[in-house]
Amino acid sequence: MLQRIQTIYLIIAAGVSAGFIFLFPLWETKEGVTVYAFNQIMYLCLFLGSALLSVISIFMFKNRKLQFVLGRLNMILNFFLLGFFVYQSLNVSGETIVSEKGIGMFLPIISIVFLALANKAIKKDEDLVKSVDRLR
Repeated sequence: MLQRIQTIYLIIAAGVSAGFIFLFPLWETKEGVTVYAFNQIMYLCLFLGSALLSVISIFMFKNRKLQFVLGRLNMILNFFLLGFFVYQSLNVSGETIVSEKGIGMFLPIISIVFLALANKAIKKDEDLVKSVDRLR
């Protein structure tokens, strides 16, 4: 059952987490150096972990409860990633590290939106299966 709508949402979330980190910068320092996620090992691991959780969740289509839990874990991981970005950009007043914020800092938000849509569709499928089981 890979043709469900939550599969599309999870593929988009995995693409945002694994693909766009190479295209969009996270920030630019005051020296003019552009920082991407693949330059920082912690951010790279968190983004790739999020993409891996999305891909694993795609193939857990027979176990919808586990798929739902993996989606929630992935959202929590993306919230941590977003928190790291907020801390990095606001930790010290003035322009010490982050001079200009890039669009890459907002990638976890996009991923969270698609993960929430996938979880909503997974919940809808689970409710449908439960209602059919009641009729038997």
